[in-house]
Amino acid sequence: MVSLYRVAATLLATIPPRISEPVARGLFLAGYHLWPAKRRIIEANAVHVLGLPRGHPDVSRMARGIYATYSRFALELMRLPSLPPDEPRRLMRSVGEDHERFVALWQRCRAEDRAIIAVSGHIGSIEVFAGAYAQLGIPTYGLADDSAFPELFELLNRSRARWGVTIIPWRRLREVYRVLRRPGVLGMVVDWGYRAEDLPVRLFGEWTTLPAGPAVLAARTGAVILPVVARRDADGHYRPIVFDAIEVTDATAASLARATQAIADALERMIAEAPEQWYTFKPMWPAHETEVAALASRAAQADASEAVAAAAP
Repeated sequence: MVSLYRVAATLLATIPPRISEPVARGLFLAGYHLWPAKRRIIEANAVHVLGLPRGHPDVSRMARGIYATYSRFALELMRLPSLPPDEPRRLMRSVGEDHERFVALWQRCRAEDRAIIAVSGHIGSIEVFAGAYAQLGIPTYGLADDSAFPELFELLNRSRARWGVTIIPWRRLREVYRVLRRPGVLGMVVDWGYRAEDLPVRLFGEWTTLPAGPAVLAARTGAVILPVVARRDADGHYRPIVFDAIEVTDATAASLARATQAIADALERMIAEAPEQWYTFKPMWPAHETEVAALASRAAQADASEAVAAAAP
């Protein structure tokens, strides 16, 4: 796996994008047709985003667009190690209102001796976002899963380290807490797919779950949660999009639920603006009505408990 990745990355360093991008797009779209299991997952997610029935032409169009977008992202990620270390900063438009909001929040948190938990999804390029702001001198970290392909994980991390981004394996919780107790930015991707044990949220009007991790970490460390995304423009550059900061004042179930729903609301807006740039390849919603009913019941119980607590003298 890693050997093939190295060979492909070496070749891509010598092939102009005008040649490699159409080829990669064709290969990925072939994969869309030849890998029915993944195609069904992408189309099922598209059904929820678009609010259309499976089989509708727009559902298939969005799914194919996701594969085409992902081919561009994959090529870019493979090329980055052969490009100068400041390439993420060149690709990111570090201007505009959202950029200024991010920098202002960072300056405030630094003055308050607090960290930022930057939450995002598999949208655009969170790699470029992290690299660009790390090169502005902001201590930048990413939380990642190192268990699936550890050799590839280490290879990618060497590239990230060139930009000033430090990756923390998700199991090293002590290191995560250490990072969050001082000024810096910890990036977390939250759209890893539906898991019944996570917190119920409504996403595009339907019940699913998102991990409680960002809210729990914020409650325990005093960090502020900031939903962010790097949206790719037609010219190949990225622009930062920054949503409202989320404060988590305590670790009660009600506070964690509110914060996680706020993350879900921001994620929905990230996806809705350009759904073809959302490339998660895992089911984001439960497949069965019994699971949906269970999530709605859990949410209702949490609301009832909060109401009782609020009414108590």
